[in-house]
Amino acid sequence: MKHLVLGVAVAALTACTHPVMEKPHGAAEDAAASYDYSAAFGTEFGRPEADYADYSLRKSQEILTFTGVLPGMTVLELEAGGGFYTDLFGTVVGEAGKVYQQNPAQFDGFLGDSVAERGHLTRMSQIAYLKVPFDATGLADDEADIVTWMLGPHELWFVPDGTELGVFGDAEAAFEEIARVLKPGGVFVALDHSAPAGAPASTGNDTHRIDKAIVIEMAEAAGLTLIEESDVLANPEDDLTVNVFDPSVRRKTDRFLLKFQK
Repeated sequence: MKHLVLGVAVAALTACTHPVMEKPHGAAEDAAASYDYSAAFGTEFGRPEADYADYSLRKSQEILTFTGVLPGMTVLELEAGGGFYTDLFGTVVGEAGKVYQQNPAQFDGFLGDSVAERGHLTRMSQIAYLKVPFDATGLADDEADIVTWMLGPHELWFVPDGTELGVFGDAEAAFEEIARVLKPGGVFVALDHSAPAGAPASTGNDTHRIDKAIVIEMAEAAGLTLIEESDVLANPEDDLTVNVFDPSVRRKTDRFLLKFQK
């Protein structure tokens, strides 16, 4: 947390105009540009029917394309929940790749039987389920091509009743862990509910939102460089202050989407 106190105020002031480095061009970028991501959304994969109703709402094809995931890659999906995106990642990477679906052990009560009921762990041998904290994934150094965190960085400041801050992992250590497991040139993709610029990290507990400047600050402090940003899930009608579970904004929040590179 030592970088956060001194740096986030400055970062918050520049969040809307934060310079994005020119995205490097290479073989992976060429391959992603020509890859047919629509093929991952077919009805032949044995997924829950509800997924297909959600793809348009979640802009899932645009999100998958933004990650740049390709066959044979290794993906660490932080806070993967029941496996909505895990299913898609597993389909793209194929049997030659690997997907680590991570959730903290404390999520068991919230997730219930959703992971088992999805059936993807038996349908795809390339997926492994990790029940570990955000700051200690157990992956080897430089193992992952991509790390994703969908609607999740704010959880680092979520304090469930009867617990204390950091129950899912230390914030600074979690970003350092992301950088550690990424290969050189690998990317970290962060998606979360937007909080107002300058809002404290504690909004992660209060409204389940986070100022994107905090994510940028902590990722850069861990040695990652912001290379791309998307407004595909932006919603200017969201005032950014209402709890994300409030019916007035549920599933309609303004969300930022960032890509960093090691």
